[in-house]
Amino acid sequence: MSTEQRPTLNACSRQSLAFEASSVKKESADHVEVEHDDAEEADRDHTTEEARLVRKLDFRIMPMLWAMYFLNYLDRAAIAQARLNKLEQNLHLVGSQYNVCISILFVGYTLVQIPSNMAMATKRVRPSLWMCSWMMAWAVLSACTALAKDYTGLVVTRFLLGIAEAPFYPGAIYLLSLFYTRREIATRIGFLYSANICAISFSGLIAAATFATLDGAHGLHGWQYLFIIEGCLTFGIAFFAMFLLPDHPLTTRWLTPAQRELAQARMDRDTVGLVASKGSIAGLKQAITDPRLWLLVVMQTLHLAACGFNSFFPTVVSSLGFSSTITLVLTCPPYLAAGVIAILYGMSSGKFNERTIHITIACAVAAVGFAISCVTLNVGARYTSCFLFTIGAYASNSIILGWVSATCGQTQEKKAAALSIVNTFANASFIYTPYLYPSSDGPKYLMANIANACFVAGTAACAWALRAWLRMENKKRKERNETLLYAY
Repeated sequence: MSTEQRPTLNACSRQSLAFEASSVKKESADHVEVEHDDAEEADRDHTTEEARLVRKLDFRIMPMLWAMYFLNYLDRAAIAQARLNKLEQNLHLVGSQYNVCISILFVGYTLVQIPSNMAMATKRVRPSLWMCSWMMAWAVLSACTALAKDYTGLVVTRFLLGIAEAPFYPGAIYLLSLFYTRREIATRIGFLYSANICAISFSGLIAAATFATLDGAHGLHGWQYLFIIEGCLTFGIAFFAMFLLPDHPLTTRWLTPAQRELAQARMDRDTVGLVASKGSIAGLKQAITDPRLWLLVVMQTLHLAACGFNSFFPTVVSSLGFSSTITLVLTCPPYLAAGVIAILYGMSSGKFNERTIHITIACAVAAVGFAISCVTLNVGARYTSCFLFTIGAYASNSIILGWVSATCGQTQEKKAAALSIVNTFANASFIYTPYLYPSSDGPKYLMANIANACFVAGTAACAWALRAWLRMENKKRKERNETLLYAY
């Protein structure tokens, strides 16, 4: 081959190599693009499957828990309506004895919550059977209230009722925390808590119908029929719930094996500071030694103290000057409004992944309502205040409890202990808040309303303190290159 031909051959070789290289690049680019498309498609499939799972959980878990909590509070609050049907006169209650009967329930209530949730977290106890068995017990005790003949009988029944009712609410919150992420749980707790609000709302209507149709029938008072009817209904719902409630993501019968794995994996992925489980006692110690928990305890205690008006709401509304039947009917609208707004408020908190500002706004609304109740006897203004303090006081509950689960949920045992500790201390406020409503303080109930305004102000202050604390925690986590941060 001559030297004159080499450049031509080299040029041809270069052209060929260039063509081959461009082909390889094109094939490589096509391959990368295909891999990228496959990844996007896999992400879409995973998101779709997770959304389908959440919908399934909602339809299977939420209606039954809602019905159970509705009856939980309906049975507990029946005594407030019974007071308007001459309960005090029939049982010869004098002075502050009625207030004692209200507060004694929460003595029993606070004794059982922590050991109950610790038992549920051991995995040796099935939450479905545990909560439903206790529900059957409180149904029987609620019905037995109709047998009370005097102050002593009513006190004993109410104390035992508190013990039997105690496992349900912290257990239900713990159950939700096993299935729903930090963004999802506030909405679900809000929906669940609306059962409490609706129970108080409809309890007046149920009581009005019972008293109007059954009072005096077969020698029994209307308030006795009220306890019997509600107790029987509660027992029936408990029986069905025993077969419908799940226990744990990995053991839920109505989930497919793939859905069970996904349900557990997404909760593990969502937990800040996830650590290995070391048992229920270790979980209790982890909760007790977490200083953030005690700020949450103070926050929820102040919040529930402000909600202490619920046992006296019919009495407060009766100060408007209407008949007993109209008074019971008027108790309904404020609680219905509060129930709807509580759900929407929880959804908003979850959507924006924000807690502090939501809690502050709710507390401000409640404070305005309590202030109006202090300064006027105008019927329209006082009834408007009932809407304001009911809506504002109840709107924060789901957000605070969701915050507990998200902040102190590094293990299932710690989460269970934290939720029960918060509920125990917070519900203990109902032991003393009944004494803020002496009959002599009506109709304005100045002491109670001023105290309640202070309680909601303290709740908002705690929220801002925790926000500052968690921001510092997040700064430290970023410095350690940890991407999962605390929400505030």
